[in-house]
Amino acid sequence: MRIGVDVGGTNTDAVAMSGSEVVGWSKAVTTPEVTEGIVTAVRAVLDDCGASPDAIGAVMIGTTHFTNALVEGRRLVPTAVVRLGLPATRGLPPFIDWPERLRAVLGDHIYLCHGGHEFDGRLISPIDHDELRAAAHDIVSKGVGSVAVASVFSPVDASFEAEARDVFAEEAPELDISLSSEIGRLGLLERENAAVVNACLRPLAERTVSGLIGALVELGLDCPLHVSQNDGTLMSADFARRYPVATFASGPTNSMRGAAFLSGVRDGVVIDVGGTTSDVGVLVHGFPREASTAVSVAGVRTNFRMPDVLSLGLGGGSLVRSGNGVEGDVTVGPDSVGYELTDRALVFGGGELTATDIAAAAGMADIGDRGPVSDVGAGLVGGAVECMQDMLATAVEQMKTSADPVPVVVVGGGGVLVRDGLAGASETIRPDYFSVASAIGAAIAQVGAETDRVYSMASMTRDEAMAEARSVTTQRAVDAGADAATVEITDIDEIPLTYLPSNAIRIRVKAVGDLAAGNGISGGGGGP
Repeated sequence: MRIGVDVGGTNTDAVAMSGSEVVGWSKAVTTPEVTEGIVTAVRAVLDDCGASPDAIGAVMIGTTHFTNALVEGRRLVPTAVVRLGLPATRGLPPFIDWPERLRAVLGDHIYLCHGGHEFDGRLISPIDHDELRAAAHDIVSKGVGSVAVASVFSPVDASFEAEARDVFAEEAPELDISLSSEIGRLGLLERENAAVVNACLRPLAERTVSGLIGALVELGLDCPLHVSQNDGTLMSADFARRYPVATFASGPTNSMRGAAFLSGVRDGVVIDVGGTTSDVGVLVHGFPREASTAVSVAGVRTNFRMPDVLSLGLGGGSLVRSGNGVEGDVTVGPDSVGYELTDRALVFGGGELTATDIAAAAGMADIGDRGPVSDVGAGLVGGAVECMQDMLATAVEQMKTSADPVPVVVVGGGGVLVRDGLAGASETIRPDYFSVASAIGAAIAQVGAETDRVYSMASMTRDEAMAEARSVTTQRAVDAGADAATVEITDIDEIPLTYLPSNAIRIRVKAVGDLAAGNGISGGGGGP
């Protein structure tokens, strides 16, 4: 059996699965100390299905812990940035596009050094070990412990970043090093930013993962721990320690994977309704569609893998207001009572009119005590219902790539807010266990890997470049813990770079496979 856990802002959900069958589930309130909520939820789900701890083969956890830390600007550590690119790139130094509040937390510890490559692997300038040693000593003297290393076009040739890491390991082994080539894609500033974000979260990741492992020990579980990545695949606990940035947006990703599993829909739209927001995403072959542009997280532009998700301020706790109770003059959200829903909503004895109260008054859900909402005017109820459906239908239209109706799968604890027959939907599906779809998505997740690099056609043919990209990606998935017999290529992007000489092409390949039996996903291979 496997246990999937999703740590949300309001609730921590847990499910136990035997094969493809859900045998138990539970919800617990998310606690400030995240492991407490996990222990409560997992203990409840073990009691629910009557399973002993030694019957559990693996635990998969999806968490927003690291995203929240960056958004809040808390629990981050000062971080140095070492860029290999001189004499190029001097005009746009590191941190140039960061919010001032985050720059103040991380400190402007910037080191521009020689090195880097052109798009086709040609040298910009040789790497200078003395320059790097001097930088290492200066970083240590300032008391900084985390370092992000970014070399120009390192996705094409990562040798200089690896060389810099070796120099730092020899000169200052106490430093924590994050390499941009292992985290981001093409695009120097965005890839560098991703490496910096990863580096400033590393100590928090160490404490958090240790806490998660401690939670399993407290529960008597002796099994591998896996953490959800933001592309719907898994990484090991050791991998999560080194690449906390890979967990960003894993919550919506798990919801979409869970929606695909529960509904059988492989291509369609998913609406995940929580307590405060609704996330709308698109399924392509059963996986979330990835964002094709740089994604801003807490005001920082990055280019690591992220799902293409549209968030809107509509959830179960969204406040409902009306100027005069007339239909058409009603607003829902974006402010919300959030995790206080069970104290402040009318159906739970509170004094606030929320979206959940509207769903109960309209007969869309049987929640709490409907007596207090029986006096809510029909015009207000009808207006609020129409407002919610219009918000969701507009979001679905924004995410679709054609005008044709598509299947819409509704999941999340607030899924009762979505009425059947949503505009733009060929069918509205609310599957069994829809309220814990995120935890199910974590439980069924697979192992994946990706490559993204530029090939010069001056030295190889297109077919040779494609074969190499597929082979490298497949091997990375196997190294990350996938069963080699199950690995398949799920996505290939080929982009001719016509503005560059020698007929260069950019190839992105993604591979996914099932978790190998008895494999804890070695901490070594793969990459987020």
